[in-house]
Amino acid sequence: MTRKLISSGSEFERKIGYSRAVVEGEWVFVSGTTGFDYAAGSISDDPAEQTQQTLRNIEAALDQAGALMTDVVRANYIVPDVADWPAITEVLGATFGDIRPAATAIVAGLVDPRMKIEIEVTAKKPA
Repeated sequence: MTRKLISSGSEFERKIGYSRAVVEGEWVFVSGTTGFDYAAGSISDDPAEQTQQTLRNIEAALDQAGALMTDVVRANYIVPDVADWPAITEVLGATFGDIRPAATAIVAGLVDPRMKIEIEVTAKKPA
C-alpha cells in the first residue's frame, strides 16, 4: 500500500507538519478542518457559514482522495462555544443526516479565536 498525502494549500500544513488528509489503502483520514476559505483568505463570523465552509473544505480533501461525503464513517466535532451548537447542528444535519457516521462532539478551545468549529472525519472508500 502506498500512503498518499493531500494538501489544501494552507500555509499551516508545512509549518506545523501535517496533511489535510492521508490516504492509506481504502481509508481516508481528514485532519481537523476549520471554516477558512483558503481561496479568499478569510473566515466568516457566522457559525453556520463556517460549518458549511468547513464541510466544503473536507469535501475537497475527500474528492482528492477519491472518496465522497457519503463514505464518511466517523466524525469528530470541536466547538469552542456551546451557544453556537444549534446553528452548527442544522448544517451538520443537512449534510450527515442520511449518512449518519459515528460521531463525537466536544466543547473545547481552538487555536484561533475566530474559529467556531473544527471537524475531523474518517472515510472508507468503496471497494
